[in-house]
Amino acid sequence: MPKNASAVQHQVAPAGDPSPQTCLQIARQAAILAVTAADDAMTAICRNRSGATARLEAAMHAAHKEAVEAEGHADRAEQYADDPTMPSSAPLYCARAAVDHAVRAQSAAGVETTAADLRAELERKLTAAEYAERETERRREEAEKEAEERAATGMDADNRDRAARNRYLAEGHVAELGWTAGHVRVLEAAASGRLYWRGGRARQAARHGVWNGGRRISRERTQALFAARFLVAVRQDDGTRVLTPSPMGQVALELARLHPAGLHGSDQAAYEARFARVRRRHKRRDDQKAAARVLPPLDSSARKLYRKPVTLTEQQARAERDAVDRWEDEGGYCPGADTPRPAAGAPANPPVRIILPLHRHTAVQPALW
Repeated sequence: MPKNASAVQHQVAPAGDPSPQTCLQIARQAAILAVTAADDAMTAICRNRSGATARLEAAMHAAHKEAVEAEGHADRAEQYADDPTMPSSAPLYCARAAVDHAVRAQSAAGVETTAADLRAELERKLTAAEYAERETERRREEAEKEAEERAATGMDADNRDRAARNRYLAEGHVAELGWTAGHVRVLEAAASGRLYWRGGRARQAARHGVWNGGRRISRERTQALFAARFLVAVRQDDGTRVLTPSPMGQVALELARLHPAGLHGSDQAAYEARFARVRRRHKRRDDQKAAARVLPPLDSSARKLYRKPVTLTEQQARAERDAVDRWEDEGGYCPGADTPRPAAGAPANPPVRIILPLHRHTAVQPALW
């Protein structure tokens, strides 16, 4: 064995696919060689004086057919290289196909099959230096792409995937709710913590804790959302009921925001959609109408599968809170160090809130009044 055998073994990395740029170059070269062979076959017919044109025409048509295929694969290689949804091996597949068609085009035209030399470039093993350089370039491109995605979305890759799954989930379940944009506005008011029910009316308070006045909210939609358990009521000392989204209501609100196209344009259209869903469940017309007036609950699978994405800012804030908690657990107060204090004005004893009881084994809550 030669003395430098071990060094050679270290220099040659495991066989790897050529870079996309190499695949594009080889595919285009193969297409050029195939077209040149087809042109040579056509030139041979034009210069023929022996009268044996049938064989030359067959060769020309065969070479032309292979040249068209080679050009098509070269074009597709460029398209696939620019398409992030395509697998990374797609340009290599197209390059190999282009080379094969180029070899057949040259063979049909009766010229030297120089395109076969391109196969060696596609099958050549990478050296350790080439492999390391490619990996470095790949990681750099991935880091740049990740930085762009984070800047655009404010989320890391895992949470972007979670957001994409939520959008897909919304497309399949929002239309089944039978909502309009008005139902979303009611839940958004409830999510703000300022929606309250008093005197048979729903209003959104101007400030949290001031349960008097404010913008009027649809009474009918509020009652329907409460009856369907999308809202829960908390009784205050003065009899006012503060309405907040239930866990199911919070998920439904997030899904409706992700897929507003699933909302109906009017209350009548929403009612007709709900009527179409419940029509076969009841025989009597009155029962069908009564069932259509009730909002259906969010499908349990959507509630289980939905996961709220966490932004980078939220992750950083959580990490800072965890660091403070860990510091307190490890040593507590240190002389000369500022101790985090609660926000000014925070009530020492929060008021006791009473949750309205719900009927068991029913999908509808008692009325608000």
